Amino acid sequence: MDLPVMPPVLPMLAKSVARIPPDMSYEAKWDGFRAIVFRDGAEVELGSRNGKPLTRYFPELVEALGERLPRRCVMDGEIVVAREGRLDFDALSERIHPAASRVRTLAERTPASFVAFDLLALDDESLLNAPLTDRRALLERALADVTAPVHLAPATRDRAEAERWFEEFEGAGLDGIVAKPLDLRYRPDERAMFKIKHERTADVVVAGYRFHKSGPVVGSLLLGLYDEAGVLQHVGVCAAFTAKRRAELVEELEPLRMEDASGHPWAAWGEEAAHASSRMPGAPSRWTGKKDLSWVPVRPERVAEVAYDHMENGARFRHTARFRRWRPDREAPSCTFGQLQEPVRYDLARVLGG
Repeated sequence: MDLPVMPPVLPMLAKSVARIPPDMSYEAKWDGFRAIVFRDGAEVELGSRNGKPLTRYFPELVEALGERLPRRCVMDGEIVVAREGRLDFDALSERIHPAASRVRTLAERTPASFVAFDLLALDDESLLNAPLTDRRALLERALADVTAPVHLAPATRDRAEAERWFEEFEGAGLDGIVAKPLDLRYRPDERAMFKIKHERTADVVVAGYRFHKSGPVVGSLLLGLYDEAGVLQHVGVCAAFTAKRRAELVEELEPLRMEDASGHPWAAWGEEAAHASSRMPGAPSRWTGKKDLSWVPVRPERVAEVAYDHMENGARFRHTARFRRWRPDREAPSCTFGQLQEPVRYDLARVLGG
């Protein structure tokens, strides 16, 4: 492979802002694996957000990219998996598997797509120093007649249309809006763009915590919600506390701390079979390796308000939640899935159709 921009390249990133800024180019924020595609003739490589290759996990996509992209190019985009008209991040995550036989099976069962939204090189020319408007125009020409599973990400300069996308596209599993300055050069590994994500709040039960790597202070709180059968389901964690706050949380939860997990709703968390019928703090997996996942159980009586962006398959917080405050006015059994706002369904095909 001999391209004007060679792997590895760390993608350009975005910083969070509260509102969609004016006078920019706007795109949907895709909920998948960020990937930079390098194609030089018959050679195709997929680089991840951290620069490590993703190529072996998506053989069907490598083949499609080799057939549909310009013969020599470098493109930035997102690898996604869709099911029933919306993005499915859980299905996408399953594609990262060490066994080649499993990779082949999943490539047939849950084939991936690539959504392109930036062009870093074309033929023998690096475009890293070209303004976004020029890169976008070249990308649109390069993918004018592209077919699935490769797609050109829709973009607009109309802020009102971006506002509409922000409201509607969430129903297809998208994450929000990305805003890009029109004269922006491509700046690898810098937060030079802007992202606007949905934020909601929920009242959740704090049922345990994990220690922080720095010592006997809280690293993350384990959060739960009650389902229709009255079973407390693990829905995620909240973290990102200051050092002072981590120590305070240990003291605040000490009256509820249990000596062991006996009698706790998640007492069977270490048994693989128990996870088939209930969501509990996860056992070690290929994602966690040998990471210590032990936790301190507390009586599930205290309620916290947390902020979150959206739910994954309606069952758990897609990202780490943000602690807002304790809710002493709420009883734990009242914290159910019923309080969560579900976005109106929107067909992903309409998004990709532009």
